[in-house]
Amino acid sequence: MSLHVLHHPLAAHVMTHLRDQSTKPATFRTLAYQLGLMLAIEATRDLATKDKTVQTPLETHAGQVLARPLVVVPILRAGLGMMQPFLDLFPDVSVGYVGLERDHETAVARSYYCKMPPLTGKRVLVLDPMLATGGSAAQALTVVKEAGAHELTFVCIVSSPEGVAAVAAAHPDVPIYTAAHDRELNDRRYILPGLGDFGDRLYGT
Repeated sequence: MSLHVLHHPLAAHVMTHLRDQSTKPATFRTLAYQLGLMLAIEATRDLATKDKTVQTPLETHAGQVLARPLVVVPILRAGLGMMQPFLDLFPDVSVGYVGLERDHETAVARSYYCKMPPLTGKRVLVLDPMLATGGSAAQALTVVKEAGAHELTFVCIVSSPEGVAAVAAAHPDVPIYTAAHDRELNDRRYILPGLGDFGDRLYGT
């Protein structure tokens, strides 16, 4: 397992405003989209390419294009807030869904929905903004692997040491990309300093 933390002045700026409890849902969604764009680029730096020759207005040019399609799998519901940047950036991307609901008393996730496109031979990115205990992430990665994925990446906005350790123990082959790696979990299993409940803040609930 490898942990990749987004280091960029703009990412730090956006993250500070995302954490601010006074940020309204509409602004929160815009900020989440901006961080999602940066994470989408960072998490796909190693995508395979293939040669393609094109005709410019002046001459032929031997360039590169993406070699194979991507699949993004948001963990419902909060993961939907990270999906759009991937759809906007990449020309050939399909979407799967894993529905996991966290019990606020036990912090254990319950699966209620799963639908996947064909995964064989594709790069799969699992999206969930908050990597807290790691239980939901590990469970979702297991579901995606069972559906046929072999090359996975986990992308989140905020991670905790406990969550990273749990994913590393369950899926040591899956790299994690995060915009912020925070200090710890509190006794309610929320990330500190964190930003609260991402889904609630995203949708104003």
